[in-house]
Amino acid sequence: MKLNQLKMKANEKGFTLIELMIVIAIIGILAAIAIPNFIAYRDKAFCTSAEKDAQSIQAALANYFSVPSNISFNKYNNKAGINTVAFGADVVQLSGNNTGKVTAVTGGFKITVSDGSGRCPASYTTPAPKWDGLVYSLTME
Repeated sequence: MKLNQLKMKANEKGFTLIELMIVIAIIGILAAIAIPNFIAYRDKAFCTSAEKDAQSIQAALANYFSVPSNISFNKYNNKAGINTVAFGADVVQLSGNNTGKVTAVTGGFKITVSDGSGRCPASYTTPAPKWDGLVYSLTME
């Protein structure tokens, strides 16, 4: 009699196969929802890095021209090195594989930073007026 009672208690422990399958299905559904969102957030971070690089170039440009002796755009070095933009002694290191360029336009300068990763999604750049494809273009006057 005791042996039968032990077998019954052993069968009552743990989860059933159905319960385990339901838990796995719930985890799979949550992963199917969450993973694409995380990928989209990561891709948007590449766009943000290009925008931040353009703002860094803008700050360096403002710092360069804040010195009274820097009145000419000719001292600007558009190709100071790989992923860098320099204004005199002010060197801006761009993030990742981004490339930057500054051109003089009427009334100011045009700062162009290209997303070197190619991961910036079109859904982020299309509606934004400062994005042209994978290029973030900022014009300051």
